[in-house]
Order: sequence, then structure tokens, then C-alpha cells
Amino acid sequence: MTLKEFIDKLLRRQPASAETAKERLQLVLAHDRSDLNPELLEQMRREILEVVARYVEIDLAQGDVSLETEDRVTALVANLPIRRPIAQTAKVEPSEQQPAQA
Repeated sequence: MTLKEFIDKLLRRQPASAETAKERLQLVLAHDRSDLNPELLEQMRREILEVVARYVEIDLAQGDVSLETEDRVTALVANLPIRRPIAQTAKVEPSEQQPAQA
């Protein structure tokens, strides 16, 4: 976080409309460069959330799965606030246990 961003956050300043437009344009370019259609991206997002939700309780209202581009590299980024782990009660079947080492 730059000093300017810190001061803006501290003073609760809203980003300028030019900055908002720049962020939106970067998002559009990231989607274009990834060659992923919106339906596929949405399916990936749902599946990622399903898998993560098997192991931890996540805050979907605060979570975000998006494409981000930096230095011409596009990444799928999942920012998912974790509330707590989900209790794992799965038992290992005897046939799945590792054989004893001699």
C-alpha cells in the first residue's frame, strides 16, 4: 500500500472516477487476455467455492474470485475470508490404512 493509498484510506476518501475507470478497464483486459468466456469463469468460480467450502466455512459476502493482470501475466485470484474450519469426522477404513513397516 502506498502512502497516498494509506492516507486516502485513513481519511476515507473515495477513489477518483478516473481510477475506478482504470480498474474496470484492467478487469476487461484481463478477461480478454485470458480467453475465458464469462460462463466458464462463473462455473470455475462456483466450483472453487464448493471445494473450499468442503474444508472451511467461508464468508461469501466478503469473498471474491477474480482475474488480475500484472506485467502481462493474468492470474485467477480467490480472496475468501475464512470463518472457521469444518470439523472433519471422516474415519479411515481398515483397507485404506497403511501397512505396518517391519
